[in-house]
Amino acid sequence: MRIVIKLGTSTLTNGTPHPAPPLFIELARQISKLMSAGHQVLLVSSGAIAMGRERLGFRQLPKDIPAKQMLAAVGQPRLMAMYEQIFGLYGLTAAQVLLTSADLGSRLSYLNARNTLIALVGEKVVPVVNENDTVATEEIRVGDNDNLSAMVSNLVDADLLIFLTDQPGLHTSNPRINPGAELVREVITREIPRDLWTAAGDSDTGLGTGGMVTKLQAADLARRSGTACIIASGNEHNVLIRIAEGEKPGTYFKPVVTSLESRKRYILSARQAPGSLMVDEGAFRALHRGGSLLAVGLVLVEGDFERGDTVRIVKTDGSEIARGIVNYSRRDLGSIAGRSSDEIESVLGYHFGDAVVHRNDMVLL
Repeated sequence: MRIVIKLGTSTLTNGTPHPAPPLFIELARQISKLMSAGHQVLLVSSGAIAMGRERLGFRQLPKDIPAKQMLAAVGQPRLMAMYEQIFGLYGLTAAQVLLTSADLGSRLSYLNARNTLIALVGEKVVPVVNENDTVATEEIRVGDNDNLSAMVSNLVDADLLIFLTDQPGLHTSNPRINPGAELVREVITREIPRDLWTAAGDSDTGLGTGGMVTKLQAADLARRSGTACIIASGNEHNVLIRIAEGEKPGTYFKPVVTSLESRKRYILSARQAPGSLMVDEGAFRALHRGGSLLAVGLVLVEGDFERGDTVRIVKTDGSEIARGIVNYSRRDLGSIAGRSSDEIESVLGYHFGDAVVHRNDMVLL
C-alpha cells in the first residue's frame, strides 16, 4: 500500500513553539514498521517556518510573505536534519522534495516530480515533501500543506492519505469551544454534507497555516482521485500502524472513485491527442496481455507532442487501440522507434525508462 502522511506544525511541535524530538522518534518508529511490512511511505511535512522562527527567536509569526520565506529558508535545513538524524536511528533514509503549485501544473514538472517520488519509494527512501516557501510567490503557492498532500496523493496514485493532527478527527462543531461536539466517524456520501463544512474550524494555535477546513478540502480532493483519507490524532498510540492494519481511528473518508478510474478519466479527457504512435502486431499483442509499449514495437510516429502528453496508439490499419501518457517527445521517438530499450540512452544521451508508454499510464479502448 502506498501511504501519504501529512504532518502539521502543531503536531510536530506538540502544540508548543518548539519541535518535539520524542514525537519525531515515535513517528519514525512507526514508519519503519510500515516499511518493513512492505508499505511505501511519503511524508508531507510542515514545520520549516516554525523551526526558523525558533532559531531566530521570533515570538510571533510575521504576516508578510518575505519574512515567512526568510524563516522557511532558515528552518527547512534544520527540519530535514532532524528527519535525517532520527530516521537514521531506524536505518531509514530521508529525501527532501520541495514543490510549488507551478511544479504540479506544468506537464513536464508534474511528470518529473511523479517519476522522482515513485523512484524514491521504490528504493525504500522516505520522501519528505514541503512547499518551496523560500521561492514561492503568491501566484504559484499552494498555500497550505493539507492541499499539497492531496496533490501529492494524486501525483503518486496513493492508496491512503493520513492527516495527523492535534485533534482526534473531524467533529460536529469546534471541540475547543463546544465540549459536547461529537466525533464524525466516517464520510461515505459522494458530496461532503454542508453541516460538516460549517463545523470545520480554522487553526487557532498560531503555529500553522491550515485548520480543519483545509483538511476537509484536501480530503475531498484526494477522495475524488481515488485515495482514501483519515484524519486522526498524532498522539494516539501506534496510530499509523493501526490504520495500516485496517483500523479507522478518527474520521474516515471513503474514495468517490478508484485510483484507476481517476487516471483513466484524466487520460481520456484529452479530446484531441496531439500525436499518434503506430505499433506492430507484436506490440499490439503485448499491450493486450497487460504490457507496456516499448520503442521496439513502434512502426510510425506522427504529430507534434512533448513528454507527458496524451497520445493515440493505433494499429497498422489506423484503428485506435489505446491512449496513454508518453514518456518521450515526438523528436525523441523519431530517433528510437524500432530500437531495443537498451539502445535508448546511447541514441539520446539520456533515459526516461524503458517504456514509451507505461501500462499504468494507458487505457485500452
